[in-house]
Amino acid sequence: MASKWNMIVDVAKCDNCRGCFLAVKDEHIGNDIPGYAAPQPPQGHNWLEIERRERGSYPIVEAHFMPVMCNHCDDAPCIKAAKNGAITKRPDGIVIIDPVKSRGQKQIVDACPYRAISWNEELQIPQAWIFDAHLLDEGWTRTRAEQSCAMGVFQSVKVEDAEMQQIRAKEGLEVLKPELGTKPRVYYRNLHLMTKCLVGGTVVTRANGVEDCAAGAVVVLKQQGREVARTTTDTFGEFRFDRLEPNSGRYEIEVTSGSAGRGSLAFDLGADSPYLGVITLAAAA
Repeated sequence: MASKWNMIVDVAKCDNCRGCFLAVKDEHIGNDIPGYAAPQPPQGHNWLEIERRERGSYPIVEAHFMPVMCNHCDDAPCIKAAKNGAITKRPDGIVIIDPVKSRGQKQIVDACPYRAISWNEELQIPQAWIFDAHLLDEGWTRTRAEQSCAMGVFQSVKVEDAEMQQIRAKEGLEVLKPELGTKPRVYYRNLHLMTKCLVGGTVVTRANGVEDCAAGAVVVLKQQGREVARTTTDTFGEFRFDRLEPNSGRYEIEVTSGSAGRGSLAFDLGADSPYLGVITLAAAA
């Protein structure tokens, strides 16, 4: 079987420097690459974009960033929507929108569920990130986006499909919108930072009217009486639970800290990542 190109993107490493964003523009704005892509317009097109998500609320807040681009799907809706062979899937897995055959076919833009295809009004053609196929065909082993990234967010991988699925399983990689069944070739590491919820809180002790951080307290997260996860508080008495499904309902938290006592609270998890506030431990009577 033939080796095919895949891209692995690590959400945890992206700091929104936008070097990849600029590299794609540098490669394509004003540059005509016959057979691969017509020039990208100076404004209005972001073939590689950075999405942002904030989780939590003061004082436990996180911001994360995720590069998104054409997924080069194996079962691409855009190919099905195209006429006259305007889009092809190469043997190496890369999807190419022909800049000549695709003229006037605006339905190709609407067919992409990831909104990764842009419409060039001047040239009347759909356009998307081509995985730097023109450079790979010249012997390059990395895309411009990967080369420009100082944080090591991107990893271009050319392997057979079976090996890629082994890598996916071993590293816990995920794809965007798997429920669509489009079989993307762009995989994400630490995607939970964009898709799952984080909850956090602070545990304190109170003695003689004075509150102090409860470091090392055991915090157990339960749902319907069943333990979901556990952790311990840090030096500042703070704790976090991650990878929780949004809108997943009622949870209970139980805290114990030796002679310092016990504490608990219950909360309903919606679409956001809440800060649960301060839990004050009460010593046993």
